[in-house]
Parts: sequence; structure tokens; C-alpha cells
Amino acid sequence: MSEHLEVATKGMAAYRAPSLTQPHKARQAIRDAYEGKINPLIGYYCGVSSIPTGRVMAQMGADVVWVDWEHSACGVETMTAIVHDIQFMSEGRTMAFVRIPGHDHASIGYALDAGASIVIPQIDTVEQAQHVIAAAKFGPTRKGNRSAPPCRWLPGIGDTGIDPTRSVWENVNDQAAIIIQIESEEGARNLDAILTAVGDQIDAVWMGTLDMRVTMGYDGFWGPEPRFLEIVDLYQETLKKHDIPNTGMCLGGEWAKGANKAFVIVGGDAFAFLGDTATIISARQNLAPLPTKVKMNGH
Repeated sequence: MSEHLEVATKGMAAYRAPSLTQPHKARQAIRDAYEGKINPLIGYYCGVSSIPTGRVMAQMGADVVWVDWEHSACGVETMTAIVHDIQFMSEGRTMAFVRIPGHDHASIGYALDAGASIVIPQIDTVEQAQHVIAAAKFGPTRKGNRSAPPCRWLPGIGDTGIDPTRSVWENVNDQAAIIIQIESEEGARNLDAILTAVGDQIDAVWMGTLDMRVTMGYDGFWGPEPRFLEIVDLYQETLKKHDIPNTGMCLGGEWAKGANKAFVIVGGDAFAFLGDTATIISARQNLAPLPTKVKMNGH
């Protein structure tokens, strides 16, 4: 496959499907980044998940916009519109990844039907991983039980496949990426078994360190606790064993944190707001009161 040769000029449009209502070939893009054929995928975080926000982010030049459906007050219609705006307004140069609110079968289908790849939070067990993989795949050959959307990819319009010898269902099975999040000590200790069972259908893994530390009784995104660092080492060694890409945050220009990751989030609306909070505090400290006006004639 030669898509990686066109990334410099086309961005993620090099991996787009014949119709932008379909997912990009995100599985291939992540693998190409992991194998060093292209740079790590650069992501921008859409935490205030709204249609106008998505339209702005579609024009920013990121490879991926991460739509956080898990932690935002948006419904199916809004999520679908954001995904379409990201992929259509960028003309395919940016692709949408949607973080699902849980493991619900219907929610997984909604995001994939919209044309996004998916991020599944809080995977702790083999059974949970098998459930979400089944919900995301069509047909028994992938052990899938996803329902085929009859009005999503219309015949002769949206159902044109990348590989014309295969059905649209077989094509999209190989296009949309599935990233699982490991966010507990239980999940980290079960990761070897999870990847042994369904690793061929998992395209990358993300350690959610905030939730990980909450479940371990610690505060913050990172820390020096030996028990926590042991879990980090176990997580990284398990990914190496199974040859699975790592993904994660790379904020504030600390590029070394992205050195071993195939996909990184480098910024986002919520992080920009936090930065401007400091600006507001600084303004209060540095902008002096206006000079007192001298009242004249009683005014």
C-alpha cells in the first residue's frame, strides 16, 4: 500500500474512502505511523463537542479530531453532524475519532455509522473487549454482530468500496480504527489476555492515566508512586510483546512524551481554556485600576 507516500501533500486525504461518509483507512494510517512510514498522527481534542467547534477544528490542519462524546452533553445527532463537518469541511484531510460513552452496542454503531473511527474507554476484561469488537464489526468472519445501516451508504453513491471486489461491509471493517483505553490496574493486568484474544482487531491502545490513578487512589495525571510506575511499565511491555501501537497525550511542546506513540493529542479546546484562565489571572494582577477622576461641580 502506497498511501503513506502521499501524506506530505494530501494529509489524511491520502487514506480517505471513496465517500467521506465512510471511515478513512484509519487502521492503515495508525499502522503506517507505528512502522515509521509517516509521522505520528497529530490529534486535536474536541471536549466542548458542538457543531460550530467541530467546524473550526476541521480547518486547523490536524490529522485527527478526537470528539469526546463520553464527557460532553451532546446527543447522537450532534455527534454525527460534528463527524460529518470534520471530514467534509477538511475535504478528508482530517479524520474524526469518537470516544464512545461506555460500551453500549448502539453507541458504537452510531459513531461508526457516522463515518468515524472509535475510542472505547475503560476496558478492563477480555469479555468487555470481545463485546466492543463484536459491536464494531460486520459479519461472522470477524465475530461481529453490528447491524448494517440501510440508509447510511446509499447504493451507487456512498457504498463504493476501496476494494471493488468486496462488499461495503467488508471494506469498512478494515477501514475504521478501534482504540481501547486502559484506565484501571485491573485493565493493565488483563491487557496481555485482552490482546491475545482480540489483538488482531485492536489498532492501538491508550492508557488513561487520570482514571488509572483515580482507581488506584492517587491524584493527578502522573506521579512517582512505585505501584503506579509498575503498572506503566507493565502496560508498555505488554504493547511491545503484542506489537500494538501506543497512543496518548503530548501537550505543551513536551515532544519527548510522543516519542513512542503512533497517535498523539497535542492540544484542544479545553486545554486552550485552561491556558486562558492563567491569562485572566495575570490580567487581574497586572492591569491597575484607572486613575480616580476628580469630581467637578458636584458631578
